[in-house]
Amino acid sequence: MHLSHRPRARLMALVSAACAAVLGAGLLAGADTATAEPAAGPKLAAGSKVVGYFTEWGTYDRKYYVKNIETSGSAARLTHINYAFGNVTGGKCAMGDSYAAAERTYTAAESVDGVADTWDQPLRGTFNQLRELKRKHPGLKVLWSFGGWTWSTGFGEAARNPAAFAQSCYDLVENSKWADVFDGIDIDWEYPNACGATCDTSGREAFKNLMSAVRAKFGSGNLVTAAITADATSGGKIDAADYAGAAQYVDWYNPMTYDFFGAWDATGPTAPHSALNSYSGIPKAGFHTSATIAKLKGLGIPSSKLLLGIGFYGRGWTGVTQSAPGGTATGAAPGTYEAGIEDYKVLKSKCPATGTVGGTAYAKCGSEWWSYDTPATIAAKMTYKNQQGLGGTFFWELSGDTSGGELIKSIK
Repeated sequence: MHLSHRPRARLMALVSAACAAVLGAGLLAGADTATAEPAAGPKLAAGSKVVGYFTEWGTYDRKYYVKNIETSGSAARLTHINYAFGNVTGGKCAMGDSYAAAERTYTAAESVDGVADTWDQPLRGTFNQLRELKRKHPGLKVLWSFGGWTWSTGFGEAARNPAAFAQSCYDLVENSKWADVFDGIDIDWEYPNACGATCDTSGREAFKNLMSAVRAKFGSGNLVTAAITADATSGGKIDAADYAGAAQYVDWYNPMTYDFFGAWDATGPTAPHSALNSYSGIPKAGFHTSATIAKLKGLGIPSSKLLLGIGFYGRGWTGVTQSAPGGTATGAAPGTYEAGIEDYKVLKSKCPATGTVGGTAYAKCGSEWWSYDTPATIAAKMTYKNQQGLGGTFFWELSGDTSGGELIKSIK
């Protein structure tokens, strides 16, 4: 498997909680200031942002192109697209897959504008398709997201020289070939001073210092956002880094309120991966969306800087006999691209929802048990979002929706 083809699985329970944070020395943020670009129009009012992730690798097996954002009706409903992912290596931002991003030649049938790419045009690939999409939707903003589950291992080195990291990211995002495509940067560090695919020991202040340097370099005219952990447990991943201190440097946070439970716990108990609220029998207290939002707000992070996270996919087990949550299992249910995970567009008909728990849906079909959000549960989450005064909604990721944009239509 290509190293960034892995879905952005948080797998919060994958690494033992015993991986304690090792406090590193506080790092001074670089004060490299750039001339700010003119502000890109008025700020959106709280509650109105709809941010969807588009994956670089989705143009391969999934055959999900930028054109599909348009034909599904999603482009008209999105305010922002996060392009995932750029790499973090050698302490710097780097291209992920340069062929997919900037070189692949699109046919007329595959293109947003219905015109085939030519061999000699300055920019091809997904970046050019995003440029075409923005021409159709002038208000749409695009951010380049760096890191993710697989490529977060480089952030520890980046945190040792935040100013150099920020400069490298600015130079890449603002490259003259595609500077018009991007309106900012999204940092997806999984996880500062805690464990993800590997364990980071750069210290509690590292994230704040890194985000300070990124904001100083990108200035007030660009968007700076970050996807952050949803682990609200006492002494958990939110507590491991100074997310409250870093909040002043971001336009908003995307707390990843999904992947709370999954078939990395092969024998179960079965539990929904993106519950809104707690429920009787939840395997781990605090592993639900409202606990995440309450904890982040409790740290003093403004509601308007928090977006509600939704997964456009489900997580499932096999070898399950009990239809209600809390049953035993024998392993991960088969999935199209990875065991234990499947797109909503597949699950909708393959394993229709049979119940709800904690504000999300679950389904038992044969010996398989899945949990995922439906238009109805997303609508209920929108009520919660509005009650909490959150800045909007984000989701992982566009290709999981139906060809008619069923899930995004329930967001806005």
